[in-house]
This record gives sequence, C-alpha cells and structure tokens, in this order.
Amino acid sequence: MNHERLIKHGLQWSGTQLKYPFYPDLPVLFVGSKMFALFGRTGDRESVNLKADPEESWLLRQQYPETVLPGYHMNKRHWNTVVLDGKLPDDELLAMLKQSYRLSWSKLTKREREAIE
Repeated sequence: MNHERLIKHGLQWSGTQLKYPFYPDLPVLFVGSKMFALFGRTGDRESVNLKADPEESWLLRQQYPETVLPGYHMNKRHWNTVVLDGKLPDDELLAMLKQSYRLSWSKLTKREREAIE
C-alpha cells in the first residue's frame, strides 16, 4: 500500500476532497472541513496520519509497534502515524482509513453533513 492507492481509495467516499493546506508536497484528505488522513514520510518511508479511537490506537500500537506509532505532530491520543512498510495488512490499513473518515464525519456540523449527503 502507498499514498497513491490510499488517496484513490479515500476519494471514493462522500464529501471527500484532496487538499494541500500545509505544503505542496503534503497531501491531505478531508471530509467536509475535517482532516482525516495526512500523508507524509517517516524517515525514508511513506506514512499516513489517521484519526483513531484511543483504545483501538493503543491495541494497534502494541500489535504493530514499528508500524503504528503515536501521531507525529498530532494529538497522540487520537491520531496514529502508520508507516507504510508492508508490515500492516492492507485490509487493516483500509479499515483504519475508513474509521478515520467516520470519526471525522461524526465531528461535522449537522448542516455540513446534510450538504454532503
């Protein structure tokens, strides 16, 4: 799995947009006004920051300690940095991406959700 495939997958969901709010080489997926996937690098490897349930974050960090890290430059309780090194199964990564989307969707205002639907 890489940035390109994750972005393509994420853009299939309602209200999702690809933006570059920080740097031209730092893509970010948004649902409405909320960010749910920040693409970057961890060392020489691609990585992605994803919003997560705090309890599930802890479990994933224990299960994949070299791949799922506390969110770099993010609230470490609610965000994970996932190193795209192939150690995390693709289906698990896609589930994390979907959860991040859903958590961000749930934080949108009612008006914003209605506009997207």
